Amino acid sequence: MLYKEVPFLRIGLPMCLGIISGRYFHPNEKTIIILLISTLLLISTSIFFNKRIKNYYFGVSLSVALLIAGNLLYNNEKSGYSVFEAKESVFLCSLTDYPEEKANTFCLNVKLLKKFDGNEFVPVKGLMFLYHRKTDTLNNILPGDNLVIKCTPIIYTNNGNPYEFDYRFYLENRGINYYAFTNNSDILKTGAPTKRTLRNHAFIIRNRIVEMFEERGLKGERLALVAAITLGQKSLLDPETKLNFSKAGAMHIMAVSGLNAGILSVFIFNILFFMRGRLGTLRALITIMIIWLFAFITGLSPSVERATLMFSFLQAGKMINRQANGINTVLASGFVMMIIQPSVIFDTGFQLSFVAVFFIIGFYEDLHTKLIINSKLLDLIWQAIAVTLIAQAGTLAITIMSFNRFPVYFLLTNLLVVPVSSLMIILACLTLITFPIPFLSGLIAKLLDLTTLLTEESTRIISSLNYSTIDNIGMSFLQCILLTTFCALFLYWLLRKESFNIYIPITFLILFLIGGSIPSIKNKRSNELIVYNTHGSATIGIRTGKIMNVYRKDLIIPPEVIRHCAVSGLEIRSDTLPVGFAVFRVDTTEIIICDGLVGNELLINTADVLILTGKHPSIGSENISSTLPPRIIITSEADPSYILTTNQDIRNKDIYYVRKSGASIIPI
Repeated sequence: MLYKEVPFLRIGLPMCLGIISGRYFHPNEKTIIILLISTLLLISTSIFFNKRIKNYYFGVSLSVALLIAGNLLYNNEKSGYSVFEAKESVFLCSLTDYPEEKANTFCLNVKLLKKFDGNEFVPVKGLMFLYHRKTDTLNNILPGDNLVIKCTPIIYTNNGNPYEFDYRFYLENRGINYYAFTNNSDILKTGAPTKRTLRNHAFIIRNRIVEMFEERGLKGERLALVAAITLGQKSLLDPETKLNFSKAGAMHIMAVSGLNAGILSVFIFNILFFMRGRLGTLRALITIMIIWLFAFITGLSPSVERATLMFSFLQAGKMINRQANGINTVLASGFVMMIIQPSVIFDTGFQLSFVAVFFIIGFYEDLHTKLIINSKLLDLIWQAIAVTLIAQAGTLAITIMSFNRFPVYFLLTNLLVVPVSSLMIILACLTLITFPIPFLSGLIAKLLDLTTLLTEESTRIISSLNYSTIDNIGMSFLQCILLTTFCALFLYWLLRKESFNIYIPITFLILFLIGGSIPSIKNKRSNELIVYNTHGSATIGIRTGKIMNVYRKDLIIPPEVIRHCAVSGLEIRSDTLPVGFAVFRVDTTEIIICDGLVGNELLINTADVLILTGKHPSIGSENISSTLPPRIIITSEADPSYILTTNQDIRNKDIYYVRKSGASIIPI
């Protein structure tokens, strides 16, 4: 029954599973041919069962075909990017957006077009970040401009710390595998292209809109906030403002999500109120065109793309007099996005957006009707509360897993900030529409500036309240799935008790608790040595049961350690790393930590693990190799070009460079 009402569930789920399998299974050409032939035979065989009332064989065949298709689509997307050696090369590339100002550099996102192989330029594919020296000025370059650059591509790598954010995978899903450092002498040539893409024009328009806001009196952080909320341009924002929004639980407003697209679509559709009857189709088409323009200007984020596709499908359904199923429309938009860019399902924004919409469509109406309010104003407030509670229940687990933070006052934030930010979007549109009339647009811009101030102050006050956030909480992927499932089933039972058994959600709650308890029990019965890959001072952790003893030259606990311990449920105890020479013994394992072995040669022959700190730790004389421990670890504090020694006996030892190979994790 569900498959008939929501047909895209039948095709979307196996496609999604196929894409996920593509991350772990990479079939070769022979395997692909075998899979395709097997699928064709399976589908052909299922035709013979069409005379049955229900052809399960065809359903299974279709699911298998979509599973394989998802796998092949994902692998095809990943295999299309070029691979480069870490040597100086010359590239022809195109600037995708305006340079973003960082603390010490300008960051340029470029699309690689060709690479010079010594004789001619050969086509390549991929994106790369260029970190351009800030002391060198950049000419007035625009999105779409061509650059000939000389640089050394460096592949992105993770730090290898436990439960850290997979930054490399995040960039891979955006097509970015490499970065490089440049200065003015490395940019050999610049020039305008013969034709700019639609996306290039969209970013140029976005920059012009920001200038229009500035011309009408918006300045400083308020201009940055308007640009972030209405256009998705967060590069102008102060880090403190971003933190306030995060603590207040209002980052979804700044992220230019489906909420922003929804507000804009309703606004545009309503101001075209005079287009009725036969002009209704034109009214819908104009609204769809403007929403898609907005989506392109804001960078086509997954959440906005999903909302735009949904609105397009809903309006298309109205044009042909077909009432669309809400969940089916969400799945249809997701299916289209997966076809275009399979890796989009790994995007956190995509996941948060889809889960929130699923929960709202599935449970909002039932919750809203539980409380009948006659007052229109109070009913509007109740609607906002109901939507917020349902959306927060759906995104709770993903939020904790991704950000290790839960905003306590999210309900207060959404009641105060969301309406004001909605007004900001409307006022921003009116400012642009009336821009040719300076007096009127200037007056509207003053109202926009006032609402921006109100939004900024509201989030600042809420974020500064006591216990505004619960920080340093973690969750594994399995726990995230179990908790989200429990929330969905519990809401279903709560709102429709007569048709559902309470023991089903309770079962998933128990599984969630077990999922968190098993690692805790496992940790309690084991010990571990972790040399973290952190910036600055070396960070060494010795876990004994559920206690993580962290040693540094200062007492600052790095965020990498906090995240690991939050997810694993470990208690952190910090201590200063002794200067010079230190010995630790855990059960039968002896660990020695020192800056070098000069003068300490006779003290290490009983050690099992030797950890060398400092930028250039010295090994001492060459004949010391016979007394060295079997395992040597060089911390991330060492200089990137540091090499321990050229002595062959020492090189044959198990020497681990944390900076190059990631965090070292050793059971002890």
